[in-house]
Amino acid sequence: MVRSDHGFTLIEMLIVMVVVGILAAIAIPKLNVTRERSYLSAMKSDLKNLAAHQEMYYADTYTYGSDLNAIEMQASDGVTITINEATTSGWAATASHQGIAGEQCGIYYADASAANGSPATVAGRVACTR
Repeated sequence: MVRSDHGFTLIEMLIVMVVVGILAAIAIPKLNVTRERSYLSAMKSDLKNLAAHQEMYYADTYTYGSDLNAIEMQASDGVTITINEATTSGWAATASHQGIAGEQCGIYYADASAANGSPATVAGRVACTR
């Protein structure tokens, strides 16, 4: 019987598949953590952008806006921003992302109440809760 030295044996292929499986098992959880961090960054960034838009709106109207369209604010993909309070003396908002269940970030400014659903405890600083 003539033996060919071309190709791989079944054992060699199984060893390669096991090694690839181990590497995938290590890499996939790290990718999920990175994805969640990017979602959190998007929420925080959108809330900081909202603060800038609110101040521009206030400069024009002498009141803070309660409608994202009125203040010309566009949230990132997957991010939902809710303005919980908007008066002439302050505002508060929360943000959530469809990719992270139960995670919420919030911010408030001026005389807005921190107890209105925003996880922020310091005025002007974005805070997140799980």
